[in-house]
Amino acid sequence: MAGLNKVSVDDINVKGKKVLVRVDFNVPLKDGIITNDTEAEEIIKKLIADGGKVVLCSHLGKPKNGPEDKFSLAPAAKRLAELVDTNVIFAKDDTVVGDNAKKAVAEMKDG
Repeated sequence: MAGLNKVSVDDINVKGKKVLVRVDFNVPLKDGIITNDTEAEEIIKKLIADGGKVVLCSHLGKPKNGPEDKFSLAPAAKRLAELVDTNVIFAKDDTVVGDNAKKAVAEMKDG
């Protein structure tokens, strides 16, 4: 059986590039506070250290009638900033790629 030719973050040069990472931020919340943050942050830290412009996307819960505050990822963004020791901009948009997200990405600097 031939090799899978699998590529990892160690095989790519991300310096100066925008890197979109789909992250599972379905973390347990109680009163807007994360109760368990065992999500690994090593890949995010590596992409930052390598000079990438890291854009993270995720979702929380399954709102039935549009956005609901109880499903906001703002607490995850705040905790992530602590874990990776850098500024994390939470782009609150009702769509996947709204004006807030576009503005935040346009203003990013390497790393």
